[in-house]
Amino acid sequence: MKELIVPEKLKKGDKVALVSLSWGGAGDPELIWRYEVGKKRLEEFGLVPVEMENTLKGSQFIYENPQKRAEDLMNAFKDSSIKAIFANIGGDDSIRMLPYIDFDVIKNNPKIFLGYSDSTITHLIAFKAGVRSYYGPSILAEFAENIKIFDYTKEYVEKTLFSNKDIGYIPQAEYWTGERIEWLEENKDRLKIMQKNTGYDVLQGTGVVEGPLFGGCIDVLEMAKETELWPSLDEFTGAILFLESSEETAPPSNIVYWLRNYGIQGILQRINGIIIGKPYQETYYEEYKDSIRKVLKEFNLEELPVMYNMSFGHNEPMHIVPYGAIARLDLDKKSFAIKNH
Repeated sequence: MKELIVPEKLKKGDKVALVSLSWGGAGDPELIWRYEVGKKRLEEFGLVPVEMENTLKGSQFIYENPQKRAEDLMNAFKDSSIKAIFANIGGDDSIRMLPYIDFDVIKNNPKIFLGYSDSTITHLIAFKAGVRSYYGPSILAEFAENIKIFDYTKEYVEKTLFSNKDIGYIPQAEYWTGERIEWLEENKDRLKIMQKNTGYDVLQGTGVVEGPLFGGCIDVLEMAKETELWPSLDEFTGAILFLESSEETAPPSNIVYWLRNYGIQGILQRINGIIIGKPYQETYYEEYKDSIRKVLKEFNLEELPVMYNMSFGHNEPMHIVPYGAIARLDLDKKSFAIKNH
């Protein structure tokens, strides 16, 4: 995989641009309260959140104007006073920004980008520009969590975005939740029901493997195939592919079809391993495992290391996955570490 430019880490007092690159709900009247909660949480980290021109123009405007979304992203990169860019939320529409992206602007003004789910597209944009980005929490879906941000998420925001030290060993979150509480202001003090986690799950493989991280939301990656964002085969060589599935809870057959495509492209044969986030609400938990093993067997890859039930993606809490950072999987000890970031 190609070497990525590593943006400067954050420090207290830094300005962070908040952007609506897919769904524009942060600016809808019924959700502005939650957006304000997320902003306040950023201030608790010592950051100064700022909106771009179109950030809060609402879901209808944002849907109708992908060029304006892209302009917000480009302008945030161009603005030297802004040190990071955080996505308000995902959605299903970031791909329509692609015709309006200037990759040189990103390459020449590297800074942290943070988001997950449909933000996978923006991560691929940063990757094509040669800049490391960070797959992790969004403003509405995690920073604005009821009562307070989860301690586990907070810990990895601090370790990953503010510190230059190695992240090191990342244990699975002790408790998790996929409960969906309606984003109504009267629900803002309701705590989610947490469940005990069961540990990382090794589907296959032994020993220790390392490689640079690349991936995202598997549903969204499908939108990027055969576009200019899709990496070359060489860029997959030696990688640890990280995948997680969305709240759409795709049927297991989709997982088979999608992974077969990775096999036919030759991607599965070039990577060093796969890590997979816990399925949303543990829907199809066992069925996804069967689907993954089935496809890997079809391509004679029954020894390819695969760890499952990881703490990133559409459940909570979550750690952050930096693109291009070196991951270390110890399959025998069921451990996961990130060596640099």
